[in-house]
Amino acid sequence: MEHNKIIEIATAKVNLSLDVLGVLENGYHEVEMILQEIDLADDIILEPRDSGIALSCDVGYLPLDASNLAWRAADLVLKETGLEKGVQISIVKRIPVAAGLAGGSADAAAVIRGLNRLYQLGMDLETQQRLGLSLGADVPFCVTGGCAVARGIGEKLEYLEGFGSHWVLLAKPNLGVSTPAVYQRYDQTEIVGRPDTAALIRAIQADDMRYVAEHMVNVLEPVTTQMHPIVGKIRRQMLQYGADGAMMSGSGPTVFGFFRQYGRASKAYKNLKKSYAQVYLARTTNRRLER
Repeated sequence: MEHNKIIEIATAKVNLSLDVLGVLENGYHEVEMILQEIDLADDIILEPRDSGIALSCDVGYLPLDASNLAWRAADLVLKETGLEKGVQISIVKRIPVAAGLAGGSADAAAVIRGLNRLYQLGMDLETQQRLGLSLGADVPFCVTGGCAVARGIGEKLEYLEGFGSHWVLLAKPNLGVSTPAVYQRYDQTEIVGRPDTAALIRAIQADDMRYVAEHMVNVLEPVTTQMHPIVGKIRRQMLQYGADGAMMSGSGPTVFGFFRQYGRASKAYKNLKKSYAQVYLARTTNRRLER
């Protein structure tokens, strides 16, 4: 029996590391990165319809058609399963867009999970992640959340346990970043520092947040900072306000910093809020085993 309404939590992610290993034959970049779920999240509300997909959102800047990943996720699931039904999707948006936080991917993943529950489709995790991959490289991780090393184009996941709940402060400047443009510039840039992924994995498993914070490396950060110097400015401000470490997430432009104490994180939040509209205080979370 189908449900009347399903609410799914679409959680954002930050990169604890991001390395580019090369270019694959298909033109995509081969990456090795550590993805960490945080509790900054959108709400995805799904209700049954007799047919068709209807999409609404509480903010006015998101497309409400097939150019929205959540809409495409619903269409994909309905076609894959042959279900002769539709769905009403309502998005309560909190994750900033074009921010390097996988907001669109998280929404798509939540729609896949939610439709599976709404219509009791019986799709296993592997099927949900396979469908998600056709929408974007971050979607398979967003289906599960937690903490994982992502390889290939981001779809080969090795899950990690042990990273606890830590304060994360995020600030996004008022600009969007084109991921393809960043990778194109990366190909023409000499990269000096690369992450020691193995050492970061050991620190995560030991829940050594301070080591992770001090040794995070994102090889795309110098590229995006060169294009948008404000990214570097925010990173310096995070450190000035007491972050144990700060780094850009994904291809940017959001910068995040780790804080051991809530008081220091809260004070940094207030200081950054004076200059930037999109500032968020969140915590790392590991909800993967609950799904």
